Amino acid sequence: MYALFFFPVAIYLFFACLTAHAQEKNGFTLTDTIIDNSLIFSGGPPKDGIPALDAPKFIPADSAHYLNDHDRVLGLVIDGQAKVYPINILNWHEIVNDRIGSTSYVVTYCPLCGTGAVFDADINGRTLNFGVSGLLYNSDVLLYDRQTDSLWSQIRGQSISGTFAGVNLSWLPVTHTTWQRWRQDHPGTLVLSEDTGYDRDYRRNPYGNYDTSATFYFPVEHEDNNLFHPKETVLGITVGSQQKAFPFSILQAQGEKEFRDSLGGMVYTIHWDEQGYSARAIDLNGEPLQQILGFWFAWYAFHPDTEIYSWEGGE
Repeated sequence: MYALFFFPVAIYLFFACLTAHAQEKNGFTLTDTIIDNSLIFSGGPPKDGIPALDAPKFIPADSAHYLNDHDRVLGLVIDGQAKVYPINILNWHEIVNDRIGSTSYVVTYCPLCGTGAVFDADINGRTLNFGVSGLLYNSDVLLYDRQTDSLWSQIRGQSISGTFAGVNLSWLPVTHTTWQRWRQDHPGTLVLSEDTGYDRDYRRNPYGNYDTSATFYFPVEHEDNNLFHPKETVLGITVGSQQKAFPFSILQAQGEKEFRDSLGGMVYTIHWDEQGYSARAIDLNGEPLQQILGFWFAWYAFHPDTEIYSWEGGE
């Protein structure tokens, strides 16, 4: 589980910094990257050391006895079929290659950034299959596709090396919420089974209290000088070339379940769900914007020019 699983953090970072400028890491050639190679670190596990799930099994909601109401999940609906992927399982695998009907997609989760995203796996006329590279960029997971070994940044939503360098992924709508809320809204959902083919203790979080501590384990390009707690959850949205962050502490204090906001000339609606500790942004036609939930430090590392939502009733 990245460096904290394999090495004491301080020792690992020493060796990671020594190899930060290497042209090959974890078996990936980095001579054609579109970012600075010094920002790419080996997280500890080798290529596929964290195994993606390629043949996921699903069970009905009533059979998912391993889930508690407040467990976090990533949920999606495609062609009327709801599926949900527990974070307890994604912590150990990070990537699930899946399909509903004619839509192939990849579910991704980065435990170090708290970010979950789903992308269309059909890219430039090819259906790609993804694995975990064991590499990190701005502390965020780098996927790789098994067809070309191109590396893909999750939060950036773009390939940063290889055949597909510079190609953007197509984001699919995903809900990052609690099991209780997802099941309430989608009682017919299918649930990713713990029967993954791997011997893992899915009831245990391999990252301990990481998601509440103020520390993060790998260098990032931009830090915020303590505007918010590093692990503050934010909804980050993108409109064109502009970004905006909605810190959950502000949304919770404001208390409004629904309100309008604007960015880059677009007016949209923010829905705040306190029960599910979740938020989402949709345009005036009801279509979701490009968005992701995650830790504040990770959002800022990628988007240092982000706007930040403020509330007049706050301090």
